[in-house]
Amino acid sequence: MGLPIVVIGAGICGVSSALWLQRSGHRVILIDKTAPGMGASFGNAGLLAQWAVTPVTTPDLWQALPKYALNPASPLFIKWQYLPKLAPWLWKFLQQANDSSAKAASAALGPLLLDAVDQHKALSQGSSAESWIADSQFCYAYRDHKAFQKDRYAWDLKQAAGLVPNVLSGPDVQDAEPALGPAIQCLAILKGQGHILNPLGYVTALAKAFEAQGGVFRQTSVTGFEKQNGRIRSVLTEGGPIDCDKAVITAGIWSKELMGKLGLHIPLETERGYHVMFKNPSQMPRNPMMMTTGKFAVTPMQDGLRCAGTVEFGGIKLGPSKAPIQLLRRRMAEAFPQMTYDSSEEWMGFRPSTPDSLPLIGELASSGIYTAFGHQHVGLTAGPKTGRLIADLITGRLPNIDMRPYDPARYAAIAAH
Repeated sequence: MGLPIVVIGAGICGVSSALWLQRSGHRVILIDKTAPGMGASFGNAGLLAQWAVTPVTTPDLWQALPKYALNPASPLFIKWQYLPKLAPWLWKFLQQANDSSAKAASAALGPLLLDAVDQHKALSQGSSAESWIADSQFCYAYRDHKAFQKDRYAWDLKQAAGLVPNVLSGPDVQDAEPALGPAIQCLAILKGQGHILNPLGYVTALAKAFEAQGGVFRQTSVTGFEKQNGRIRSVLTEGGPIDCDKAVITAGIWSKELMGKLGLHIPLETERGYHVMFKNPSQMPRNPMMMTTGKFAVTPMQDGLRCAGTVEFGGIKLGPSKAPIQLLRRRMAEAFPQMTYDSSEEWMGFRPSTPDSLPLIGELASSGIYTAFGHQHVGLTAGPKTGRLIADLITGRLPNIDMRPYDPARYAAIAAH
């Protein structure tokens, strides 16, 4: 067997890439500066969001953004001292907020998301990770039917992808989800969805399955890359160089720094997300749901009830803010007024977001360096499919979807040196 393939980043996208490459007959070394699953894969909402085909950049964003930015009760927060650094990316992001771009992004998200539950089951088959996958419905919780109707644009995009909800109003809402209080008077329910009962446990189990099949995990930091005749020769780490045939960069927000080591500037920005985990709650919803008033998810998990979401622009160096956590707690108390709990934990993490809401999946020119990052809000959901696509590309199998929307060349052109 020849030189190994090095996968950089051991979140869900990296572990999925490593497993699918291993199953395709490749020798794989997986590296990360922390243990597997400790980044965004640790604190996400745990949703297999097959329904997340609506990009953030819908046409109404131009009107909504100023209101959000100035309203402390909105789900969007900005660290104002970060705004000068954010501005170039934000301008590119806002340029996508039009009908044609939104529909194009939605059409490109579909192939990554619509079969996610099956993709996760295929990835975890035969491992202990299987036990962390739960089949479920997914509910959008609205204050009333009028609020649901205001979401018409997003639901039209979902319908184009084959996602049609069952809409309940009035007393039927509490019949379906008894834990909900009277503040929620409308539910839009999608069947055939799924979620993860313990995201860290899930990714950890997948990583152990990779190692049990002969894969190697090294906990170290990448310091650079060595190329010869324009192709990757070795990945340089604090533990020494690792000679390789190919490399996959799948390190979430940290991929931006790694691409910088290749001389490439990628417009990847951090959407900081928060979660509160309520331990031993007195009530649990039957299924995961989106609380549309705060644009965050509520997910029943093994360790309690996790509410996760919001967007804060503030980079990776500034500390967490109080306001997003306060919003999550306030909206939870409104939606579940009877719920009590023993304790709670808070967390902040970094979503890697591109201006067009689509990840970078593919090879950088003919360098032997592949990218698999930039999944914004759908990293957990699309991780297994992304890993399968990377394995197909490296093994020479033609993916059965159009890969052009994810081509890293739209943001990066690598020099042959």
